[in-house]
Amino acid sequence: MPLVPIVLPTQSVSMRLLATFLLLVSLATAAEVEFVRIWPSWRTTKSFVRISEYFGGEENTGRQTMLRTQPENRTGYYFLTRTRNPGPAKEGVKFVLDIITPDSPLTKTYTFSTILPSGGHVFNLGLTGKDWAGENVQPVAWRLRLLDADEHELTFGESFLWRMTDAATR
Repeated sequence: MPLVPIVLPTQSVSMRLLATFLLLVSLATAAEVEFVRIWPSWRTTKSFVRISEYFGGEENTGRQTMLRTQPENRTGYYFLTRTRNPGPAKEGVKFVLDIITPDSPLTKTYTFSTILPSGGHVFNLGLTGKDWAGENVQPVAWRLRLLDADEHELTFGESFLWRMTDAATR
């Protein structure tokens, strides 16, 4: 039997191409908020002081957002969190930090409310003052989530040991 080419009407092919193009564009613009990197570490008050503070007196945070459990105390354990938000700025978001420390197997939860700017941004989330035991204390495990104003999770990051605790409790 001879092969007969199938000829589709041009309008149908054009509509399919248009639909494919629109689908690809919508997928490309539906990029999500993400944590690019999370760096947990101990920081002293001195590590935040910039030369301008000696002249002006106020803390100069540069382009970073500082969120602390005890705002009057800068020394503490920080989660320097680099975010990427390809969409518009989001108001009413909050970082929720779940952490297990060496002094207790129970999870402690800290919440930091903020605005998530569009594009890339750096947040310093600090457990300061009485909320952190000291320079030589390291977290056992941690999970950081970013929630929108409706409490929907936008993104999350976690330590290796947090993944292991999740697996052990399943």
